[in-house]
Amino acid sequence: MSNVAMREAPVSGSAKDTVREVLDRVRADGRNALTAPEGKLVCDAYGIPVPQEGVAKSADEARQLAEQMGLPVVLKIVSPDILHKTEAGGVLVGLKTADEVAKGYDTILANAKNYKADAKIDGVQVQQMLTGGQEVIVGAVTDGSFGKLVAFGLGGVLVEVLKDVTFRLAPATREDALSMLDGIQAAEMLKGVRGSEPVNRDALADLIEKVSRLVSDFPEISEMDLNPVFATAKGAIAADVRIVVDFDPAPQRHRPSQDEIVTAMNRIMKPKAVAVIGASAEDGKIGNSVMKNLINGGYPGEIYPIHPKAEEILGYKAYKSVKDVPGEIDVAVFAIPAKFVAQALTECGEKQIPGAVLIPSGFAETGNEEGQREIQEIGRKYNIRLMGPNIYGFYYTPANLCATFCTAYDVKGSAALSSQSGGIGMAIIGFSRSAKMGVSAIVGLGNKSDLDEDDLLTFFEQDENTKVIAQHCEDLKDGRAFAEVARRVSKKKPVVVLKAGRTSAGAKAASSHTGALAGNDKIYEDVFKQVGVIRARSLRQLLEFARGVPILPTPKGENVVIITGAGGSGVLLSDAVVDNGMSLMAMPDDLDAAFRKFIPPFGAAGNPVDITGGEPPTTYQNTVRLGLEDERIHSLILGYWHTIITPPMVFAKLMVEVKEEMKAKGIEKPMVASLAGDIEVEEAAEYLYQNGIPAYAYSTELPVEVLGAKYKWARGAGLL
Repeated sequence: MSNVAMREAPVSGSAKDTVREVLDRVRADGRNALTAPEGKLVCDAYGIPVPQEGVAKSADEARQLAEQMGLPVVLKIVSPDILHKTEAGGVLVGLKTADEVAKGYDTILANAKNYKADAKIDGVQVQQMLTGGQEVIVGAVTDGSFGKLVAFGLGGVLVEVLKDVTFRLAPATREDALSMLDGIQAAEMLKGVRGSEPVNRDALADLIEKVSRLVSDFPEISEMDLNPVFATAKGAIAADVRIVVDFDPAPQRHRPSQDEIVTAMNRIMKPKAVAVIGASAEDGKIGNSVMKNLINGGYPGEIYPIHPKAEEILGYKAYKSVKDVPGEIDVAVFAIPAKFVAQALTECGEKQIPGAVLIPSGFAETGNEEGQREIQEIGRKYNIRLMGPNIYGFYYTPANLCATFCTAYDVKGSAALSSQSGGIGMAIIGFSRSAKMGVSAIVGLGNKSDLDEDDLLTFFEQDENTKVIAQHCEDLKDGRAFAEVARRVSKKKPVVVLKAGRTSAGAKAASSHTGALAGNDKIYEDVFKQVGVIRARSLRQLLEFARGVPILPTPKGENVVIITGAGGSGVLLSDAVVDNGMSLMAMPDDLDAAFRKFIPPFGAAGNPVDITGGEPPTTYQNTVRLGLEDERIHSLILGYWHTIITPPMVFAKLMVEVKEEMKAKGIEKPMVASLAGDIEVEEAAEYLYQNGIPAYAYSTELPVEVLGAKYKWARGAGLL
């Protein structure tokens, strides 16, 4: 049978039965970890290579086992009560003679009793000693948000020192597994350095796949370490196995189906009728601001103010309860104190309103977990989707809908943005208005008692008014659901995420190396990459990506060329290209000669193409036209330097002319610009941006970051 066939073969029923028997025995014993011999049984069942070994109950048995499998050997204590064997003095390595083995048996027993006098000892494991090759770790961990993850990194003591580990959602594909080998900082070590042989990549990928399948098949395996794994040119074999179990996992979060989400979200985001619970005629009240925004924003649907005493509010007939409203209501916006929300939400349920926008604070964010659970239960009982609580509301510009107490917003476009924080939401509104970035939606998610990022992704995926989705989040309530939706959506539309809290402070204490290394942020980083999400490192990046990525054409290849009027900018732009995961094109001789025709002898062709600062507008025009015309070049980065000969607006208008000239010939390539100069470059940058060339005054980093984000999306979507 070929290697490929072996990899694709499903795990047999008997293999699963073997593992089930082992886990049932561990459960019956009330243990939370497997012994080493049990770990070997599990590995054998799933075809995970481990050394020859046996368990000795006496020094003589240890001697005999060592002689049978061949010296040198390793001895390890076998005890369900001693998980960290090395700490207990329960591991001896490199025993070369039968006498050393017999003596070592007694030493390990004495050390174990010393470490934990009441430990149950099943014997001493005698294991064939492995040497040579590169030590790596393959493992798995259960994350509170993302669920089962498989891990890979450098093994042995290096794993604790360098923490050079990468994660993927399990079950991992072959492609995922191979990407992990290149996903660590020390990836070059695996390719062979200083005369050492490269490791067998297929064997390692195979191991990663098998571990990921094992933990997916048996959810009760919460953590697993194969450390060290000795990787050589011939194969990969795990010298040590540690498996931790949890027979009482947290219950899975309820998830509606995709169709249910789309149906509910379409009614919430594109409602025909909106109720404002807590509507007010008094200036300064939230219920007053919501009413005014709905009216002044031009919302064309029905507006129903809900107030216990008022007859009418701002010219609209008021009702004591949503139940008194004669027609259907699609969404209710709550502008009442937290203590009244549950009762009003129950009335919404009885009225069969599918969506509630919960502006009030005073729930989980203030420690009122019970109050939040109560509204969640009401929402589930009546099938109401809850947005919030503790939010500013939301905007959906195609419907002229401003269901919020913030300022009305009317700059329509194709970017959908969301934030978990109200303050960040206000920054999004301000930036969008200032930069004239049209939006399709701005949504507050707050405490995320129900609706969260993956619900929004599911809606915006099918929303014809949205081309890019940008989300700020502090946590993901259900990272796995988000990843599954994002993997699908990012193939069609760019998904940009700013994850706040980039520290591992929240990572729970873990019993395994893999678990301890599962720093929260590293998991987010790797999973986002796995599912095609573009990660923003700052709020400014999130906003710039939302603005710039949709207007750039998709590149047809990886060849990036810089054309600059300033050598210093060229160096910084080159650094930024590398920092953002792109590659400068190696300039072919004929193309180099073609560029040289347009630049002075003291300029520099190659890449960057340095045309120097004293050149007239035609030099920019000719070199950029050549860059767009040549099929080998896939994207351009322009570095402009403010001069009297080529003023900023002259440069900007010329670049737009060349771009439009090429577009008329069917040639479109991503092009970004960095402008260095006095304040006139600000107007030039804005003109370029409004005409499809993301451009930035005073920055060599931002334009390249925007281009890099477009490349990340195109690669993840399989378009390159």
